[in-house]
Amino acid sequence: MNNVVNNQRIDLTPPTKSVSDRMFDLILWGGLALLLIISFVPVEIIKIPRLFQNSENMSTFLDRFVKPDFTDWKNYVAAMWLTIEIALWGTFFAMVLAIPLGFATASNVAPQWLVLPMRRVMDFLRSVDGLVMGTIFLVAVGLGPLAGVLAIAFNTAGVLGKLFSEAVEATDSRPVEGVRATGALKLHEIKWGILPQVAPLWTSFSLYRFESNARSATVLGLIGAGGIGQSLFESINAFKHEQTSAIVIVIVVAVSLIDLLSQVMRARLL
Repeated sequence: MNNVVNNQRIDLTPPTKSVSDRMFDLILWGGLALLLIISFVPVEIIKIPRLFQNSENMSTFLDRFVKPDFTDWKNYVAAMWLTIEIALWGTFFAMVLAIPLGFATASNVAPQWLVLPMRRVMDFLRSVDGLVMGTIFLVAVGLGPLAGVLAIAFNTAGVLGKLFSEAVEATDSRPVEGVRATGALKLHEIKWGILPQVAPLWTSFSLYRFESNARSATVLGLIGAGGIGQSLFESINAFKHEQTSAIVIVIVVAVSLIDLLSQVMRARLL
């Protein structure tokens, strides 16, 4: 299909993919569909109808769950505040670790002999789940919030380190070259050429991870790492559904407020 604009013929025919691109798409999406089919039985998708069975038991559970008991609300709020403090300190330590990791794994800043092994270190930190990290630190420092702080710190450091390094690699090289032209040292290139470009992104990434860590800290409480997760675990084990409902409401409200505050802060940064 052709059209003429200002005496120039413009081809409006939509672009077509090459045979190789079509084959790649077929293999990619066909493979994904095949994987879903293969995993249908192992993940027990066939049991979904059970959600609608035993409706009497579910109605009894929901009847108690929708009647939250806020008798002990002061303790719930205090435990939630401790959870937020765990997330805050864990994110802070993660940022401290992620800054050198981010520079050490940025290919436009660090040499390759350093980049490759440091990336594997970050892969390890990201791949080890927070609950596993928490269990390890429980053995090291005992029960309490410090284990949760350390678990969040190391796991989040692997995530932020990767995000920080990608931000460094995406920076404009012209400011760095301008600083280099003055005869400045490598440290000055980073300070004056790179940091001003990546600082807003780094802060935004850290705020987002703090939101996620507030939820992660709740889960860590289940293994004895302090916070409201421990109260939640105890109420679930005791079948105190009214108290469980109240704790869940406190968690949802707190996380929602953190999300709103973080969105406002990120909007002012970017």
